[in-house]
Amino acid sequence: MTVLLLMGVAVAEPVPDTRPAPAPLPLSVQPSTQEQAPPAPPQAAQSVPAPVIKKTRELPATVYAKVSEDPTPTLAPATFLATMRMAEHYKALAEAGGWSPVPAGTSLKPGDRNPAVAALRGHLVMTGDLAANATHSDLYDEPLVNAVKAFQARHGLPESGLVQRLTVAALNVPASVRQRQLAASAERLIGSKFPFGERYVVVNIPSATVEAVENGGVARRYVAVVGKPDKATPSVETRVTDVNLNPTWTLPVSVIKNEIIPTMRKNPGYLAKNHIRMLGPGGVEVDSTTFDWSGEKAVNYMLRQDSGFDNSLGQVRIDMPNKYAVYMHDTPSKSLFAGNVRFHSHGCVRVGQVKEFAAWLLQGTEGPNGAGSTWGPIEIESGIATGEKRDIKLVKPVPVTFVYLTGYATPDGRAHFRDDIYGLDTPGTPAPSAATDVVTTGSITPRPVIKPARAGQAVPTTADLVPAAPPVTRAKPPAPAPKPEAARRTPSERPPAREREFLPPGLVGPRG
Repeated sequence: MTVLLLMGVAVAEPVPDTRPAPAPLPLSVQPSTQEQAPPAPPQAAQSVPAPVIKKTRELPATVYAKVSEDPTPTLAPATFLATMRMAEHYKALAEAGGWSPVPAGTSLKPGDRNPAVAALRGHLVMTGDLAANATHSDLYDEPLVNAVKAFQARHGLPESGLVQRLTVAALNVPASVRQRQLAASAERLIGSKFPFGERYVVVNIPSATVEAVENGGVARRYVAVVGKPDKATPSVETRVTDVNLNPTWTLPVSVIKNEIIPTMRKNPGYLAKNHIRMLGPGGVEVDSTTFDWSGEKAVNYMLRQDSGFDNSLGQVRIDMPNKYAVYMHDTPSKSLFAGNVRFHSHGCVRVGQVKEFAAWLLQGTEGPNGAGSTWGPIEIESGIATGEKRDIKLVKPVPVTFVYLTGYATPDGRAHFRDDIYGLDTPGTPAPSAATDVVTTGSITPRPVIKPARAGQAVPTTADLVPAAPPVTRAKPPAPAPKPEAARRTPSERPPAREREFLPPGLVGPRG
């Protein structure tokens, strides 16, 4: 019996397969959820239990849109004059008739032959992307592909060398429009007193990028998300003074009026679920679930979101005192960094890889371990991991400017263009009401206001705080009789009433 049992086991035991295991499929042909892989052949012996897949709590890797690696800064001391000269050059091109359009729907890849290649060659010769003595044919050859890549780089497009919809659209913008973009951008730079130095930061709003400039070159260019057209990011010249780890967020007035109040009427638990506290006089917390949300009294209270991973500012905030109360920061909505169109914020600038950017800003600032230590990405991550709010003051403030350059020229003679997302290049278009959305809720007790530093002045400290004057109610005097010779203003000529602006508490100094 024992012998028979042993023989049975021997028969039942599967014969090991000595054939080499097949190579894994490449990602491009892995079966999808809709198209499953063919079933595996049945096993000759006992079935093997399926492996248990452990769920991971790790977040997927963030994908960033590809940005130019050109070390030439968007803004440098020579940018203004170079842009003015380029505007004159494009004016001459426009007066000479400009370039022929590339037919809509044109699609080219290397090696293609197409009658549209002639118009493409003529355009790129006029703009200096292609040598004038290049071969003239209908073949989309290698020199022409390289010229298209140069054109795409100058227009902030993916440098693929493929001529498709976006590239054709950029090619067909008339020379007169390009000239206007250059002239309008140069005009916006007039009067600038930005203190260029060894290290400074440039945010070009139409490009939705942040440049860390060092010794005349771009040390690193970061993907950014800037204000949408109805919540425009303003032009600013100031200095970065602090890096805040685990910041809190004070909600803007417009968010309270347009989003929070309607939401709380339907869902009274919304603020608590999102870790947003409602603070009254003296910082006393108010129960938001029992508050009367039928009116708009909430704008008289401070609504502040606790620090944490889900905080709207993310885990890092870059402080830069300015009258618009805008700043740069992290975000939990990192998927927006992958898009080529990144105009989604409420006025502030969200920075991809912000921890690396913060480490660059903190170069020379004493690290967390005392003399001789530094603030690198690891130290910043460790500081965030504590969960505690921490304000790190830069040993030397770094100049920063937000500019709106849809057309600009670099000293090497290249003209760069971006879409006029805010419509500021059209003559007579007023500048947008810059980021009124970031004005925070007014507390019942008047808050101190700090004036922003001007170029060349010392950065204000808490000693410079001036209490905001409380509103004074006065009886209206009787209106005097109008003088016959006085011209009356029509309603459209009257200056618009401005909502009183408050800076967020702790824009400079301790966080609330």
